[in-house]
Amino acid sequence: MTPSQYNPVTPAIARLLEDIVGKRNVVFGDAEKLEPYSHDEIAEAHYAHMPEAAVRPETAEQIAAVMRLANEECIPVTPRGAGSGLSGGAVPVHGGIVLLTDRLNHILEIDPENMMIVAEPGVVTNEINEKLKPYGLFYAGYPMSLETCFLGGNVAENAGGGKAVKYGVTGRYVTGLEVVTPTGDLIQLGGKLVKDVTGYNLLQLMVGSEGTLGIFTKVTLKLLPLPKASVDLLCLFKTPEAAISAVPKLMTESGTIPTAIEFMDQTSVRAACEYLNESIPYEDAGAMLLITFDGADEEQVIREYDAAGEQCLEAGAFEVYVADNATTSERIWKVRRNIAEAFKVISPHQSLEDIVVPIAAIPKVVTGLLEIAAEYDIQIPCYGHAGDGNLHATPVMNPDWTLDEWREKLPLILTKIYLLTASLGGTISGEHGIGHKRLPFMSIVMDEAQLNMMRAIKRGLDPNNILNPGKLFEL
Repeated sequence: MTPSQYNPVTPAIARLLEDIVGKRNVVFGDAEKLEPYSHDEIAEAHYAHMPEAAVRPETAEQIAAVMRLANEECIPVTPRGAGSGLSGGAVPVHGGIVLLTDRLNHILEIDPENMMIVAEPGVVTNEINEKLKPYGLFYAGYPMSLETCFLGGNVAENAGGGKAVKYGVTGRYVTGLEVVTPTGDLIQLGGKLVKDVTGYNLLQLMVGSEGTLGIFTKVTLKLLPLPKASVDLLCLFKTPEAAISAVPKLMTESGTIPTAIEFMDQTSVRAACEYLNESIPYEDAGAMLLITFDGADEEQVIREYDAAGEQCLEAGAFEVYVADNATTSERIWKVRRNIAEAFKVISPHQSLEDIVVPIAAIPKVVTGLLEIAAEYDIQIPCYGHAGDGNLHATPVMNPDWTLDEWREKLPLILTKIYLLTASLGGTISGEHGIGHKRLPFMSIVMDEAQLNMMRAIKRGLDPNNILNPGKLFEL
């Protein structure tokens, strides 16, 4: 199915959707109410596309019925969680129906004996760990935006976060999925099993598929014992190069495995501190590392952060602050979590990127980003999950440029950033996904044989190409 062959959502189709989910759960013919579903958290307006209808099903069976109708009528469907994505993954590129998962918002089962939890896709990720505290368990795969994002979106993007250095990303913890296919079948993949090699690993194929292969209706997650102790270090360096060069040594020479290593250049820290009216002493620091350790007992954590602190001082840190209580720790992490929001206030014309390289290549990619920024006379603030090589380089429009100049030059800047990343063995997204924002650049990091393999999978599961079309690659 090509875009020109999709059929529109007619009043008759809208009535059929109302029969499935109820009249109050269908929006049709109301541009003002549909507009919020035309975009995600990308600020640039040209990435937005209007849907023709929005539906809010409450059950897996209703979702399956919507998909059967859409498949029969050749109408595109775009799944949407909280809309907090940064790649345009929930944007209805070809119009059609936006399918909202916010009514599927229940934690269905907490199973402490198997250390598992079963939840619906519309559960806010932060709610999971709040519910698990009395059991002495936690879900380790959550991303930085845990207070706003939905679990289903995390699985669809295989989201990462600050703790991925030690604990890994979402996919490590997904052991089971209930999925509605593009043709409207309801299938169960996996379950509460820790090991399963029965046939192709369809479960992990769905994880990170960005809503193009199925819509999740239940998610089973593996849990871990809740750490008893946690400490954060805030390490100040004179230059970004000095800070980022310390990361590979921390990972290989300190003899510890940090829970998180976050990198923030001065531009990023200043923006977040001013946004939050926070007074972290950033004036003399060209960059900072925020390093977290957690563990089963306080003595272990003290040994680890002592070793890491010494390593940072040897690598050029001129100050190391220890945050050993929840209040101080939250102050520091709040700065890190709000960098992206702060930049939105400074300039709506920016491009939040998500490059990832091997850990040893981090210093080279930061140096290369500074060179690209100088070449184009722009700022490229940089922050992110340095412990796993995932950096959020953010080209910001030169205020002297017109909007037309920005849109003309940005693809050239991004191409240079992606070519640099690829030359160092990296790729163009570590956690935000491809969506339609990064689709034009896929050929930089994937050859045609790889893309054709993914296309074959898509055609096999979605023969009419109706589920989230226009994402990842073009058919």
